[in-house]
Amino acid sequence: MKIYNKYIAAIALSLVLASCKAPMATVIQDEVKNNIPENFTQNEQQDVNNNSGTTPWRQFFTDPNLVSLIETSLKNNQELMITLQEIEIAKSGVVAKKGKLSPTVRAGLGAGVEKVGRYTSTGAGDASTEIEPGREMPDPLGNFEGGLMANWEIDIWKKLRTEKEAAVAHYLSTVEGKNFVLSNLIEEVADNYYELLALDNQMDIIQQYIKLQTRALEIAKIQKQAAAATELAVKKFEAELAKSKATEYTIRQQITEKENQINALCGRYPQPIVRTKESFMSTIPQTVYTGIPSQLLANRPDIKQAELELKSAKLDVEAARKEFYPSLEISATLGLEAFKPSYLVKLPESIATSLVGELAGPLINKSAIKANFQTADAKQIQALYEYDKTILNAYLDISNLMSKVKNIDQYYQLKSQETQALDQSIDIANQLFKNSRADYLEVLLNQRDALDAKMELIEAKQKQLSTVVDIYKGLGGGWK
Repeated sequence: MKIYNKYIAAIALSLVLASCKAPMATVIQDEVKNNIPENFTQNEQQDVNNNSGTTPWRQFFTDPNLVSLIETSLKNNQELMITLQEIEIAKSGVVAKKGKLSPTVRAGLGAGVEKVGRYTSTGAGDASTEIEPGREMPDPLGNFEGGLMANWEIDIWKKLRTEKEAAVAHYLSTVEGKNFVLSNLIEEVADNYYELLALDNQMDIIQQYIKLQTRALEIAKIQKQAAAATELAVKKFEAELAKSKATEYTIRQQITEKENQINALCGRYPQPIVRTKESFMSTIPQTVYTGIPSQLLANRPDIKQAELELKSAKLDVEAARKEFYPSLEISATLGLEAFKPSYLVKLPESIATSLVGELAGPLINKSAIKANFQTADAKQIQALYEYDKTILNAYLDISNLMSKVKNIDQYYQLKSQETQALDQSIDIANQLFKNSRADYLEVLLNQRDALDAKMELIEAKQKQLSTVVDIYKGLGGGWK
């Protein structure tokens, strides 16, 4: 009999060891992070001590109306509120994983009745058992119980701790996700605010142009009466005036939509946007310092979010791999049990206890465990690609925006020169037209070119300001 017991123990040990075999996770290397360039441009050195991404947004934006809009959006924006709830969900996940490390204790009450066959081992035993002298076991037999039950999975492979660490990493990634939403929200409010100011200034330009066209039409009519111009010139000026008035209504609609877009970001119903349009064209863009590319890893919340998601995915693979190992569970009960409620208070006869330890591992048909492991392994590779893509896109964004700042500045300067020259040409053309030394087409073309140049100059100013905001957000600014 002892030899059989040894064989059984050896077989059981062999089966447990066989169940411990687990596949290896894919080894991943982060080449994009390790090979990030030292500078954003090859021919320029960046100042490591100056980085605008670390500047708080209240110091970066100086327009009090814009600051007020940003404050409102941070309080009421629905997307931000949704993100905050995602953080709460992730926090609950951490609490749930942490709870698995502790024993589970339950309290319960139960009642039941059982009738077994007379000619069974249980029935025969009950029939021959006397509870007290002269009193046999009742038939059917009742059962009443109450007590405490505890279960505890011993974390011998640190699987539960790994799952908790993965949940913590995911929770921290949702916090960084909230910071990324903050950064995007501030950028979007600022961009729309500058676009609204640009539309206001374009409205002023088109209204000035309408007055100019009205005067030109009056001159054309006078010259027609004096036989110095034809009906064709009058109709051309009338058509140009109607076109300008139509453009005015188009801009009015764009202003309304832009105001509502800002109100939507602020989480409120339509209302006027307080702003000062007069100083828009004289606004000097903030000077932005980019620092060095490696600082993006610490400043940009989307990169930190992707890094934490990668860490969480790696821990998930580790936890899934440990599912192949045996688990040790301990269960215990302590309570009172009797076939009659009045007997429950008879101690110690009604006391019932149990203590069971179980070591078990998967042996046959591991397809579900393998599938979970393969899924987790694929997700960690996917998370690495997502992390690398985020770093690469961040670097390219800053590189493109740095080039855009320089080019848009040059574009703005040249447009300013063009606008000044065309303003002078309008006065010259109008004077020549009054003296019948230029025809109406020259006047119209000069006025159209001047209008287009002024509109483009306003757009250039808006792009100047928005590009600086985009770089600020691209460097990781806005969430601090």
